[in-house]
Amino acid sequence: MKGSSQSLTAAYGVKLLTQTALLCAIGIAIPMFMPIRVVIEPMSFTLAAHVAIFIAMFISPTSAIAVTIGTTMGFFFAGFPIVVVFRAGSHIVYAIVGSLYLKRHPDLLDKKFQLIIFSFVIAVIHAIAEVAVVIPFYFGGTLPAGFYARGFVMGIIILVGVGTIVHSIVDFFIARLIWRPLQKVAN
Repeated sequence: MKGSSQSLTAAYGVKLLTQTALLCAIGIAIPMFMPIRVVIEPMSFTLAAHVAIFIAMFISPTSAIAVTIGTTMGFFFAGFPIVVVFRAGSHIVYAIVGSLYLKRHPDLLDKKFQLIIFSFVIAVIHAIAEVAVVIPFYFGGTLPAGFYARGFVMGIIILVGVGTIVHSIVDFFIARLIWRPLQKVAN
């Protein structure tokens, strides 16, 4: 019996590793090749940029952490400004919080109202982390001169903060739409 449980554990490990590697590849490719992207420094909107991380959150905290690192590398390899790469790195915060919560409440993905609340809370955490990353760049004077013309409230609070909340919620529901049929096939 011991050999059987070790085989199941090994099979789960291989499945988790494979899923995580595929999501990392997608997370690296999206910022590099996605044709739908808008960059208004320090904000960038790359459609589906967070989808791989959200799907990884649905799988496990370990997968979410690994995929967040992978997507951050994708933004770096794609040649985005360093502030955007740091913002991508800040995703580790919402990925850890969200994946740990989902691990304790796996049925949440099937509850519409709670799912909406969860996606909003995660989006707010996501936005706070990104704003926290951008503030030192703003006050350090390292952003392009044209950015300062927008001012702190418009540039940081509205563009980065509120923009991230909207972008996060959209990508969360894209991820859930993709996850539902994948989950059925995987099981």
